[in-house]
Amino acid sequence: MAIPSPQPLHRIVDLIDPEIQQLLDLSVEEARARLLSREPEAVAGIRGSFALVAREGERVCLARSLDRPLRYFLAKEKAGPMLVVAERIDQIRALLEAEGYGSQFHPSYTRMVPAHHVTEIRLVGCPDPNPLYRRFFDPPKAVGGSDLDALGAAYIGAVKSELRSWLAVVAPTEPLGVLFSGGIDSGAVLLCLYRTLLEMGQSPSRLKAFTLAVEGGGGDLEQARAFLRATGLEMLGEEIAVPAAAIDPLAAVEVIEDYKPRDVECAAVVLALAAALRERYPGWRYLVDGDGGDENWKDYPIEENPELTIRSVVSNRMLYQEGWGVEAIKHSLTFSGGLSRGMVRGYAPLRRHGFLGFSPLMRPAVIAAAEAAPFAELSAGSHERLYALKGEAVRRGIAQHTGIDMPIFTKRRFQEGAVPSGAFSERFGHAPERYRRHFLEVFQGR
Repeated sequence: MAIPSPQPLHRIVDLIDPEIQQLLDLSVEEARARLLSREPEAVAGIRGSFALVAREGERVCLARSLDRPLRYFLAKEKAGPMLVVAERIDQIRALLEAEGYGSQFHPSYTRMVPAHHVTEIRLVGCPDPNPLYRRFFDPPKAVGGSDLDALGAAYIGAVKSELRSWLAVVAPTEPLGVLFSGGIDSGAVLLCLYRTLLEMGQSPSRLKAFTLAVEGGGGDLEQARAFLRATGLEMLGEEIAVPAAAIDPLAAVEVIEDYKPRDVECAAVVLALAAALRERYPGWRYLVDGDGGDENWKDYPIEENPELTIRSVVSNRMLYQEGWGVEAIKHSLTFSGGLSRGMVRGYAPLRRHGFLGFSPLMRPAVIAAAEAAPFAELSAGSHERLYALKGEAVRRGIAQHTGIDMPIFTKRRFQEGAVPSGAFSERFGHAPERYRRHFLEVFQGR
């Protein structure tokens, strides 16, 4: 859709389908009007899942929620700059080729709008100035006190509130699936969703917990069964079995248009799960997951990243959601940083197979509830204490909000829990450079 321009020298081509905006209480036009406001509170008040562009003369503003991508590309026409806005790099390339500007394209020239910021561009001609970034989500750090009962209650309360708001705009006849491993995040989401349905007077019979089992399953299958037995919800569980051949990391590179190994692994597994679900349930639309929970509670092994220390992890606000930040040297203009970059690992595979995904753990109110935890004080410099925080806080919060004693299992990544170790080594045996090379080959035609 081409946005009408009051100045014929410039034009914007917006390829974002307005039908896939999932705004909770505003129209797309109302949300765009807020985007043009210079008040952060106006943009922060846009609730839901969105990827938006708005124009006021030569000034263009773009913003997105954490859970979905928003890319742009500035092309040069004789009359002036042309701004192309899309979800995907391949959409941008196709548009440029159709307009006769394919020679201007390179994937590294595309830009990702960073989450939690309004990206402001001025279309003033050659050369166009760098964009300006204005933060609209700014949760305070370490203001929640050190009582884990209170922190857990606030966090799970925020999760339930987001689920309630989301359910209010989903037809009560729609079936709901949870991508379920039995881990802390998917477990908390399942229990909160089950309880919220009951509180809203809706039937939990529309709910299923889907657990992926590749080649008979990794550790997640038994973990999921044990979780459901312990919580009395065995009737919700459903195994989705796929062969190892369904795991294709190079296809995942093409779908997510990225090459970070952990994200490629996760995306390859989500792709296999989504494909199997689509074959089994042709009309299913809504899938819920717990993506973002590790980022919220800073629950990643610091030892695996030589650039990190526990001090940098606990001292930097939303480090795992945003990376080092938009002003940092290592911030990638092409991909963004942290979960702002990595969210494509779930979003793109689900979109490829026609699903609408939702993680309440990526919503600002839930992130803010986690950011309120005094991580430095609670961890006291100990990696082990930091890693234990999420399970303990979530367990206490679930008990207070649902009355259920939630089992806590040892953390494992989704891809490692769904795939047996032998099949994992076989399917993900590529060197990291192979993923990067394949990404470039896709766009350079080699």
